[in-house]
Amino acid sequence: MTDTETLHLGRWIHLKRRNGWEFAERSNPKGAVIIVAITRQGELLFVEQYREPLRLRTIEMPAGLIGDVAGSEHEDACSTAQRELIEETGYSANRIDYVVGGPVSAGMSTEIAHFVRATELTEVSAGGGDESEDITVHRVPLAEAGAWLLGKGAEGYPLDPKLWAGIYFAHHDAAGRPWLE
Repeated sequence: MTDTETLHLGRWIHLKRRNGWEFAERSNPKGAVIIVAITRQGELLFVEQYREPLRLRTIEMPAGLIGDVAGSEHEDACSTAQRELIEETGYSANRIDYVVGGPVSAGMSTEIAHFVRATELTEVSAGGGDESEDITVHRVPLAEAGAWLLGKGAEGYPLDPKLWAGIYFAHHDAAGRPWLE
């Protein structure tokens, strides 16, 4: 068995080397949750925010780290989704379904992302994130979401391929079955 060498310890990411392979290890082993949030009007919620690694504003689905807030260390993906959905978008979900989870970039990171689908939304606050965030919420008709994203890409926004997986999960569960409403 080969030992793992620690190259750097950060607050959220540890840089490691094993068998000549360098990778990032998340300090919160539960990973992140990506929220496919659909309003009662059939709109998909996207968030726009600045991301320092890219030095650009990005379009994303609401998301957050699982167990990253003091007192929430034992949260699961669905509980984190509710907390992050309210914080980022101002919406609360009456129904959250777990969809699927897996590695984000298996060749570079240990991070696991979990998709959930949030429906029966009620607006409870302005959203916009916490004091460290400047989030703009976009409500896009689900039928227009793919074209809207391509338009944002043409404007120069980086688009994570997980956005299209999220659109798929708005319509289907992980087995490909349509959601029963």
